[in-house]
Amino acid sequence: MQRIDNFKSIIDRYQIIFFDAFGVIKTYQGLVPGIEKTFSYMVAEKKEFYIVTNDASRSPAQLAESYHRMGLKEITADRIVSSGMLTKEYLDLKVLDGIVAYLGTPDSAHYIESSGLNTLPVSQVNNSNIDKVNALIFLDDEGFNWCDDLNKAVNILRKRTIPVIVANTDHAYPLSVHDVAIAIGGIASMIENIVGKSFIRFGKPDSQMFMFAYDLIRENRTISKKEIVMVGDTLQTDILGGNKFGLDTVLVLSGNTLPDDAETKIRATGIAPTYICENAVVELGEFGF
Repeated sequence: MQRIDNFKSIIDRYQIIFFDAFGVIKTYQGLVPGIEKTFSYMVAEKKEFYIVTNDASRSPAQLAESYHRMGLKEITADRIVSSGMLTKEYLDLKVLDGIVAYLGTPDSAHYIESSGLNTLPVSQVNNSNIDKVNALIFLDDEGFNWCDDLNKAVNILRKRTIPVIVANTDHAYPLSVHDVAIAIGGIASMIENIVGKSFIRFGKPDSQMFMFAYDLIRENRTISKKEIVMVGDTLQTDILGGNKFGLDTVLVLSGNTLPDDAETKIRATGIAPTYICENAVVELGEFGF
């Protein structure tokens, strides 16, 4: 584990950079200050990059558009690998008909729109259609009534023996330097304990998330894992997942992991990044622009 002051020196060691989204590139207040310099540098140096995210709240095209509105034009839809993409792949293979009930926004339901399936918010499940519900998906922490719809989800799962998929495994996401909010993964874990069933999870730290991104890259080029680095702000998802897949990892201290807590959390969890860096920002003055 090595402390690095200059994020540029990390980028220079690798051909492909995987970035987490929340806490690394953006927070709910907007872009991490200065992060646009990092993407300018990568484009100039012809470095390949992907946003490997547990955010299943919107489609890759919608996520890319949200970056464009914030001024980060370099992130296009083909650079986004979301856990929602794995969820859709599972549904295409394993759930052939009926209704897929979901907790999340209508935008998040994009991921579960598959041929032969009808998507329905949990709020609209009732006695007339519950027998046709063949899967339940946790997509996003917004778009539903936390009290009524979480209670309804519990009771759907008590009545139906169906697969339950958690498309976003994050338990929390950063709102600011000091505050976090509960994510859909945290809600799913609570309900999993209540109903006593095991849910299917896609997203970091699951290695399948990294294999999905790795396979996408290898469709167009030959690459070794040694040439890829994963940049994230959370030990239990970004860093653990990258480590398990055999990638070098960078823990940045601009999101879930606060600078004062980093060493303590690393010792407590045993999850050690390859590098620790204050943030993922490259200063323009470091490369003749």
